[in-house]
Amino acid sequence: MPSTIFFPPVRTGIPPLFALFLLALALMVAPSPHASASARTRVFLDGQAIPVYMSDGDTFRILEGPYAGTNSRLAGFNALESYGPVHSWGQWHPYELWINAKMATLSGRRGVWHCTTEGERDTYGRLLVHCLDLAVDQIRRGYAHALQIDDTPSAPELLRAQQEAIRARRGMWAHGVPSFVLTSLHSASEDPSRDFHYNRMVSTRDGHSESYRHRETYQECQTVCATEIRADEARVLEVARLLREDPALRPRLGGLSHLLLIEAVDRYARLGMLPEYTEPALAAALGPRLESMRARGELGGTEEVRGACMLYVEFERRYGGQRATCLRDRGAGRPQEAR
Repeated sequence: MPSTIFFPPVRTGIPPLFALFLLALALMVAPSPHASASARTRVFLDGQAIPVYMSDGDTFRILEGPYAGTNSRLAGFNALESYGPVHSWGQWHPYELWINAKMATLSGRRGVWHCTTEGERDTYGRLLVHCLDLAVDQIRRGYAHALQIDDTPSAPELLRAQQEAIRARRGMWAHGVPSFVLTSLHSASEDPSRDFHYNRMVSTRDGHSESYRHRETYQECQTVCATEIRADEARVLEVARLLREDPALRPRLGGLSHLLLIEAVDRYARLGMLPEYTEPALAAALGPRLESMRARGELGGTEEVRGACMLYVEFERRYGGQRATCLRDRGAGRPQEAR
């Protein structure tokens, strides 16, 4: 399981012309005092046309109809946090990824989307809504990434859109692709009665989530970075190809996409286990083969590298007059600058 390492916040400059460019984008997507009235988006929810207000790239408030006044979480994908410059990886400055989050909001507001709901709620009490066309559009543009809250793969349509965006280096993938995106941090100080706390990490290959358990207390504006265990990519791809061509395995692999086969090989190379969603019959055939190859060194080596980072700020300090200082300007520098 990936671990975490910590770096203090750092202030760094942004080239003046680039800063002006980012400021212009920020002003363009910033909500006005009358946003709820002027930024209505049309959504067909269970076939009924209703207006909604998109507060960010993956949530909206329903303004009319049977769910009027309800806050909704759009299932299956995740836009980056828009409350401040909190994300970073690769060569991104946190402020740049914050602009990406704002662009996700703007892009979502400009469309007409088709959604369904079964009335389920998430842990925050928000209505869970599925909008496949919106999810595909946001992911394809690089404004969001596929997300499952457990160890199951995302829908094929979403994974295809994400791989397209990654290959084209669109949006959030322009300056690097981590193996996992940190989507939430939880400090031990939030609930000292708990035995452990977790940080959610979402795979950029298949969208599954892993919860990194810890007992750490984070300080406000502390940068927390994941440490990724990376396998030899070239070797993983070659092994996946060989397995796909193996006559004995071919019948078992027929229903498994090549992307998910690569994920299975990669996870075995990194952690010595198959994904939990692997069907039992396939696991019985594939597991022993991969274990034998791993023992002989045929899956290649692994290395630890710094992955995606996120700035820790408690929920109560993210908005309004009580906002943390680090959220009020362009944000901290790239974590590698803290060395």
